[in-house]
Amino acid sequence: MDIYQHLYIDGQWRLPVRQQSFASFDPSDESVLAQVPAASAEDIELAVQAARRAFDEGPWPRLSGAERATLLRAIAAGIRQRLPQLAELEVRDNGKPLPEAQWDIADAAGCFDYYAGLAEAADVVPQQNIEVSDPHFSCWVEREPVGVVGAIIPWNFPLLMAAWKVAPALAAGCCIVLKPSELTPLTALELAAIVHAVGLPAGVFNLVTGLGADAGAPLAEHPLVDKLAFTGSVPTGRRIMQAASREIKNLSLELGGKSPFIVFADSDLEAAVEWIMFGIFWNQGQVCSATSRVLVERALYPVLLERLVEQTRKIRIGHGLDEGVLLGPLVSAGQRDKVLSAIADGQQSGARLAYGGEVPADLDKGYFLTPAIFAEVPVDSALWCEEIFGPVVCLRAFDSEEEALCLANDSVYGLAAAVMSQDLARAERVARRLRAGIVWINCSQPTFSEAPWGGYKQSGIGRELGQWGFDSYREVKQITRYDSAQAWGWYIK
Repeated sequence: MDIYQHLYIDGQWRLPVRQQSFASFDPSDESVLAQVPAASAEDIELAVQAARRAFDEGPWPRLSGAERATLLRAIAAGIRQRLPQLAELEVRDNGKPLPEAQWDIADAAGCFDYYAGLAEAADVVPQQNIEVSDPHFSCWVEREPVGVVGAIIPWNFPLLMAAWKVAPALAAGCCIVLKPSELTPLTALELAAIVHAVGLPAGVFNLVTGLGADAGAPLAEHPLVDKLAFTGSVPTGRRIMQAASREIKNLSLELGGKSPFIVFADSDLEAAVEWIMFGIFWNQGQVCSATSRVLVERALYPVLLERLVEQTRKIRIGHGLDEGVLLGPLVSAGQRDKVLSAIADGQQSGARLAYGGEVPADLDKGYFLTPAIFAEVPVDSALWCEEIFGPVVCLRAFDSEEEALCLANDSVYGLAAAVMSQDLARAERVARRLRAGIVWINCSQPTFSEAPWGGYKQSGIGRELGQWGFDSYREVKQITRYDSAQAWGWYIK
C-alpha cells in the first residue's frame, strides 16, 4: 500500500472521502515527488470523531505515564531506525541541506524520548498538595490531559514541528489530529506509519493532509476539538485564534518573528560572522526565530560587513543531497517570489544591497536564491520591520547600548533575540532588557527540547518544549475535601 495516497484515521489508512489529491514537489528540481490526499471537511469530521472516541472511551488518557512512555520511546526508536531515509525525504520535500535534515530528524526522535521521561515523572508526583487557611479542609491539585488536540504545523521543519506537538500531547494523555503543511507532507505520513507500527490505540493519533482552507479551517473550527496548537504565520494565527474564540478553546500559537542580533565592538569578529550566518542562512532563512536584523556597534560595523560578505560568497548553493551544499532552494516558487519581491522593495526603500539577492545563473531548475546582505537599512523599511522568511539579513550600525536596545525592541514581534559581547555582564544585562521569549548570548538559534520556546507580542501565545510544553497539554484541577467530623452548620444547626 502506498501510504502517500492515504490519510491515517482511527488506526487505519484510508482514502479521502472526495478522492482528491495534490502534488508534493521537490524544490531543487521542481519534479513531483508524490500525489498526496487532499482531505476535506468530511475527512476532518472522521478524524476528530475518532480522536474524541479514543479520548472519551479509550484507554490512552487512563494509562499511566510509564505506559505511555514505553510507546513514545518506541516511536523515537522507529524514527532513529529510519533516520537516513527520513532525512533524505526531508531534503527532497523541503529543500534543506542533508546535514540540517539529519540534525532535525535526530532532534525529532530526541523530543519523543524527552517527553517519555516527563510522562514517567508525572507518575512520581501525581498531585500537588496545597496548604489552605482552614484546617477543616484538604486541598490538592491534579493535572489531566486537555482532551482532543488539533495541531497544524508549518513546512520549514516538517518532522521536527510534528514532534514538538505530537510528543507532549501524547505524553500528557491527549488524542491528536495532525495536519502538516501541504508543501511538505511526506515525513508526517512516515511518522503516521511509525506510530501505526508501534501500536498506539486506534484514534489516539490521526494524520490528515490537505490544503489550509479545506482541511486546516475545518479542524480549527471543529467544536469537538479541545485545544488548537498552531505554528505558522501571523495572519493564519489570527484566523486560528478567531476560530478558537467561538468555543473558548485552549490555544497555543507560535508565530512569526523579526529577531534582532546586537553585536558589540568587543566581539570576536570571526565568531560574530559565523553566528550571524548561522542565524539567518540556516534552512535558507526559513526560520521563525531567524536573527534577520543585525545591529553592529559602529566601530566594528565596516569590517564586520566586509567579512560577512566575503564569507557569504563562499556558501555552496545547490541540491541538498549534494556534497558540501549548505544552502538549498526555498520551499516553493511562491516563497521565492515573495522573497525576491521583498528584496526589490528593500532596494527601493533606500537600503543598500551589499551582496546577493539573485537567482543563481547556473541553476536553471529549482527555487534557488543567493543570500542577500543589506546594509544601512532604514528602520521604517518593510525590509527591516516585516518577516521575510528567506536568506535575507539587514544590518545597521549603533552608537550606544541604549540605542541598540531601542532599535532591537522596536518591533511587533518578540520571538527571539541575540547579543554578542566579551563583556558577559553587559551581555546578560542586555539579554534581560530584550523583549523576546528566547534570548541567545554569544550564539544564535540553538534549541533544546528541555527549554521553553515561544515569544512575546505578535510572536505568539504560550510556550512549547520543556515542562512548559508538557503542561500546555494538561488541565489544572483543584480538588478540595472536607475532613472534619463536625457538621458544617451553616443552614442546618
